[in-house]
Amino acid sequence: MVGLTGGIGSGKTTVAEGFSALGVPVIDADQLARELVEPGQPALDEIIEIFGTASITADGQLDRACIRQQIYADAGLRLRLEAILHPKIRRRIKTLLSDIEDPYCIVVIPLLLETQQTDLVDRILVIDTSEKEQRQRVAARDGLSDNTIMAIMQSQADRSTRLAAADDVIVNDSNVASITNRIQELHQHYMEIAYDH
Repeated sequence: MVGLTGGIGSGKTTVAEGFSALGVPVIDADQLARELVEPGQPALDEIIEIFGTASITADGQLDRACIRQQIYADAGLRLRLEAILHPKIRRRIKTLLSDIEDPYCIVVIPLLLETQQTDLVDRILVIDTSEKEQRQRVAARDGLSDNTIMAIMQSQADRSTRLAAADDVIVNDSNVASITNRIQELHQHYMEIAYDH
């Protein structure tokens, strides 16, 4: 199992889609987190207890912008939110991994290192990009202020920590062809490793 990680705006989704296009199963922690906070899910009720009803939109969905603003202004709130979500996400990932029959799968965990979840995977694949690129991409994609983006980046492992933990690296300098080639190289490599074991 390959853990795919990288800072915000590094291109994790693009790379995960590249592996998925090759038929590799992808488990995405962010997607699982979104499912866990759907209306009617216990995690949503727990979040409302901490953040209040202002954290919910008129149609009962979690107001992500409201939550994001609060957790990056108050580290204590961020830790409380993580204490609700991370154990549930981890359990779900373990369940999904136990059902995988393919030679390998990609598990996208943005906070793989920060949450000490490396035990879930056999290898760590880091998507690496410059901090300047990250800031530009996130601003364009999410419309966040530079202060918010910096707060998010500061809550994540820094670039050198991620690279030191990596078994494999994909450099995302926005050259789509080179990323695609690197995904194909790694796919071959992972298949070989899987069949050697």
